[in-house]
This record gives sequence, structure tokens and C-alpha cells, in this order.
Amino acid sequence: MGWFGSSQETLPTPKISADGAPIAPDRSQRARCWEHRDAYFSCLERNDIIDSIKERDKAAKECSAEGKGFEANCASSWVEYFKKRRVVEYKRDETLKRLQAEGAQGTYVKPGQAGKP
Repeated sequence: MGWFGSSQETLPTPKISADGAPIAPDRSQRARCWEHRDAYFSCLERNDIIDSIKERDKAAKECSAEGKGFEANCASSWVEYFKKRRVVEYKRDETLKRLQAEGAQGTYVKPGQAGKP
């Protein structure tokens, strides 16, 4: 699979730079990727799926169309990154909720002041 592809529109294979690396997607390609990512993640939320990697079968069953759009419009490395990041952010939010429920209070440390008495 190339960097991007779509069932609605076929995008050209990414150009390769002088050092052999693919040239990054442009603004419209990134926006299309994020749009499809958001649609996929909304479907996962509606179906109570947190980790679409571990719950691959359920995610494929419930969000097949959205998943295909996400994978067709984003680089495969981006798809994996966004899926993992979603789980990390969920765990972070759950930890913060738990700490707040236990009465923890946030503190603000000025940049450059960490570790100073």
C-alpha cells in the first residue's frame, strides 16, 4: 500500500526525495486522513471499542467502512500511530478521572523550575 489511496480518488504514488525517502503528504492529504480517522474513531466510540488493535475482529465487524476509509487515506504508519495514541490518551484520561475522584489536586510548575526547592 502506498502512502495514500482512496476508493473515491486515486492519489499518485508519493514522490521520492533525493535521499530516497518519500516526500511528506500535503495539507489536503493530511486533512483527508484526519477526517477519516475521526470518522473511524467516532464509530469505535459508538460501539464501545477502546483498542481497535486488540479488538480487531469487533472493530472490523462494527466499523468496516470507516476503517477502510481511514486506512485508504492515511499512511500505514500513521494508522498504527493514531490507534496506539488513542489507547494511551484513553488510559491517561481514566487515570486523571480516578485521581480527581480520590481528591488529588493538580499543581503548576513553571518551566525551568522543576526540581528546584
